[in-house]
Amino acid sequence: MSDDAADVQARQEEVFKGENVRLLLDQLLADSRLYRHGKDYKALLDFVVRLRNFAPFNAMLLQVQRPGLSYAASARDWRERFGRGPKDGARPLLILWPFGPVALVYDVMDTEGDPIPEDVASFVAHGPMDQGSVRSFQPLLKKKGIDWIEVDAGDKRAGSIRVIKRAPNDEEFTQYRMHINRNHEPAVQFVTLVHELAHLFLGHLGANKKLNVPQRHVPEHAHQELEAESVAFIVCERQGVKSKSQTYLSNFVNADTAVEQLDVYQVMRVAGQVETLLRLAAHTNFGPLARPTRDQGRN
Repeated sequence: MSDDAADVQARQEEVFKGENVRLLLDQLLADSRLYRHGKDYKALLDFVVRLRNFAPFNAMLLQVQRPGLSYAASARDWRERFGRGPKDGARPLLILWPFGPVALVYDVMDTEGDPIPEDVASFVAHGPMDQGSVRSFQPLLKKKGIDWIEVDAGDKRAGSIRVIKRAPNDEEFTQYRMHINRNHEPAVQFVTLVHELAHLFLGHLGANKKLNVPQRHVPEHAHQELEAESVAFIVCERQGVKSKSQTYLSNFVNADTAVEQLDVYQVMRVAGQVETLLRLAAHTNFGPLARPTRDQGRN
């Protein structure tokens, strides 16, 4: 470590000493009601480990402000190291700083300029999908009892779906809530949308007769993700949207996930259901097949 780097580190450590900072931490955790569950606390520890360019306390401050953040830097660092700068209207994040008392940094998704290596971003997708196209799916989902909620999150959080209210009978819709990261590009949002719908129609959230979701034995988490990612790969590739799905699928297979337990029938069925719901494919635009006339021969 150079003398300059050691000096900066020493000054950063000095900032986090003292009773005031401890009081700030206690108040922050009490007010935000964060990290009350073991998985949330473990996610915080993993995040602090990953964000090595910030002192641990600052990493925690960033995680509180932007859950799912993957990388952040000052405007100067973005400009000098990556050839990028904050977008117009980008909201800075606050950290404590020796020369401060605070300094401003920006999430990678709040910057623009030169391309960044794809492995820097957690979710990457490219293809013919703009914001208008993605927004056009919202009313289609609403008709099926699925509320689309945009959330302000970091790059590592793409989206989720959960049951809000289970239908009392088979004639009514169960109410679902889907979170989509508003900071992601439209192509990434589309991949997320398809992945989360796949979880629903694969029965990972339970049966739903109204939506033709069968009662299934819910597989373990790794198999759920393999099934949902398989559906996302099919639907997105058929729309010309390229994502990291192929890499994810390879990772699951390489991790010795038992692929023979994968229900291929359900994957194909759900891919068709998602295409139909979102009115994506040609097969959703055809009417019933005409009956052959007596004059038509058979091959």
